[in-house]
Amino acid sequence: MGCVLGGKRGRLTHPKERIRAIELIEEARNTGARLKPACNIIGISIRTYERWVQGGKIHFDTRPTAKRPIPKNKLSPLEYKKILKIVSSNEFVDLPPSQIGGTPRYV
Repeated sequence: MGCVLGGKRGRLTHPKERIRAIELIEEARNTGARLKPACNIIGISIRTYERWVQGGKIHFDTRPTAKRPIPKNKLSPLEYKKILKIVSSNEFVDLPPSQIGGTPRYV
């Protein structure tokens, strides 16, 4: 069953959508519905609902504001400029990256 909230598993859920889904599930439960069928209609698992309302308050997705480490293999600004200069040169301007990388002069 697809998600009524408009996406696939793992997608970000807008806070307004999350609040509305919780309201609908709580309304259904207050009128006698069980949790599992109510969650199924909305398109979420019971575990997702439990995560969203953990501790009696609504929890929102923190992925957009998460601090992410800088990759160890990230190019320095100097390396980036050097590579850009090489691939923009007349010698390589018409070649795809796969052919530029194998050129012995720059390896």
